[in-house]
Amino acid sequence: MANFLTRYLPRRFRSDAITIPVVRLSGAIMASGSMLRPALSLATAAPLLEKAFAHKRAPAVAIIVNSPGGSPVQSRLIYQRIRDLAREKDKRVLVFVEDVAASGGYMIACAGDEIIADPSSIVGSIGVVSGSFGFVEALRKLGIERRVHTAGTNKATLDPFQPERPEDIEHLKALQREVHDTFIALVKESRGTRLVESDDLFSGLFWSGIRGLELGLVDRLGDLRGVLRERYGKTAKPVLIQGSRGLFGRKTPGINAGAEGRGMAAIGAGITSEFIGTAEERMLWARYGL
Repeated sequence: MANFLTRYLPRRFRSDAITIPVVRLSGAIMASGSMLRPALSLATAAPLLEKAFAHKRAPAVAIIVNSPGGSPVQSRLIYQRIRDLAREKDKRVLVFVEDVAASGGYMIACAGDEIIADPSSIVGSIGVVSGSFGFVEALRKLGIERRVHTAGTNKATLDPFQPERPEDIEHLKALQREVHDTFIALVKESRGTRLVESDDLFSGLFWSGIRGLELGLVDRLGDLRGVLRERYGKTAKPVLIQGSRGLFGRKTPGINAGAEGRGMAAIGAGITSEFIGTAEERMLWARYGL
């Protein structure tokens, strides 16, 4: 509304500042979260991106990425939405890495025409990982018998309560290789000749912003305000795009089939799921010392 009204003000009352919309994409990337543990996904990112790219007079959109990774699907969907909007609205995309843009976080960062990192930022981790626990011995010691009945010989593949089978592991590794190849292709397409050949580049290793610059994973070192002023003048004004707010000023949550009205069992299951999800997210951050 403010942009609309500004057009009708006399020129002497208009600000000469160049407004750069800023979108902050932060957190572990997963399809769904909760009120206590919000997730970064296409569903949560898309409304902010749409609002940012709708600024007609803005020459660029700045995106702050601070994510240890997560879902490869959600990462690629967010990447693709940014690139689609950049083409549709004819705007340049500047990605600024804060603490970390690793794994899926780096995939999202690749949506930028330029990637700017702090010297101490962490970038890379171009790989795929799957983690789980095995409870076979625990069940045996507790005297618990696991009963599984399936229609389909591979329906219980990688069941954590049963011994691992070599064929199941090989199937998982084949799947990981396919996802990894997709990730590598995206990075190569995005970064092109800026990448420096290295045996470790796609090994899953991660580096500081300084080393990331040497490898071509980022384009320069700097911070958002400094780069915007250097690029668009001292009057450049970054404006953070925020989500819509509902009653009492709370941010409107995404669609979530919560446990409301489903009894104590559902609430208990929700608490357990919340605990596990929080632990998994904490492990993602901890991998990078954060």
